[in-house]
Amino acid sequence: MEKKNRVYGIIGIRSNMSNWNADFTGRPKSTSKGEIFGSDKALKHPMKVKWEINGENVLYIKSFKEDKGKISPRTLSERYEHIFGEKVSKDNNIAIKNLFNCIDVMNFGATFAEGGSNFSITGAVQIGQGFNIYNDTRVEVQDILSPFRNSKDEDARNSSLGTKITVDEAHYCYPFTVNPNSYKNYAEIIDGFEGYTVEAYEKFKEASKTSVTEFATNSKFGCDNEYSIFVELKESSNMTLPMLTYYVDFKKDNGECELDITRLMNFLADVDDVESIVINYNPELVKLINTSGHKEHIRQHILTGKEV
Repeated sequence: MEKKNRVYGIIGIRSNMSNWNADFTGRPKSTSKGEIFGSDKALKHPMKVKWEINGENVLYIKSFKEDKGKISPRTLSERYEHIFGEKVSKDNNIAIKNLFNCIDVMNFGATFAEGGSNFSITGAVQIGQGFNIYNDTRVEVQDILSPFRNSKDEDARNSSLGTKITVDEAHYCYPFTVNPNSYKNYAEIIDGFEGYTVEAYEKFKEASKTSVTEFATNSKFGCDNEYSIFVELKESSNMTLPMLTYYVDFKKDNGECELDITRLMNFLADVDDVESIVINYNPELVKLINTSGHKEHIRQHILTGKEV
């Protein structure tokens, strides 16, 4: 079923003694002013991993092939052939229709230039950069002793040293929008394609609540989904909202994390086009503060879905 209304929201990621999104030096990614942030790619990747584990077609994710006794990553066209069992068609309509059968393309869009096809799909779901909104974050550098000596150094007599870089604590706040109208033109020209679907949106919602918590690597063990807020507009609305991350505040009081949504709720109280507000959060990780007294909303546990 086609989804017709627009959605605005926020996704919060907590990082404790972990490195949510490193730059090429291994340090947490930051701006030239020193502000720590995470890219949209860092957030999309755990979502794609979750979808692939659940049996969904995921195009833009690393996969491997064996060739002449060597293992190497697949190219984009090889990944396409692996999923669909056929080479990329020179007919753009066929290629695009196949791509929309991938859940990551349906949500995030695609840039595709393979096999004679060359096009770009602007995703219905757009995710911005997630800035750390906690003011007391510190970068920690740990020395790690390898059990092996450096084989490239013939004079080495001891095992080599390495480093692991983390933050002691950071709280990343990502803005996102969902605009089903992004695929309106494709629905008009591709047979059987109905546009952005409610099913795809629900899978994005679920991934936004649990995929980071489920995703555990050495550097990201300690990263969790902290909260996600979904503001759905009415189907008839053409209103555009600013990034909702502007309207939330974060602090710690006596060691307890607090997300203050008072300014957000005051802002939304004046928006007549709002259909619903759903706030998912983990009360064990963060306390929700709202002193506005405005705008009805639903609060749910981010992991169980039960009302809080």
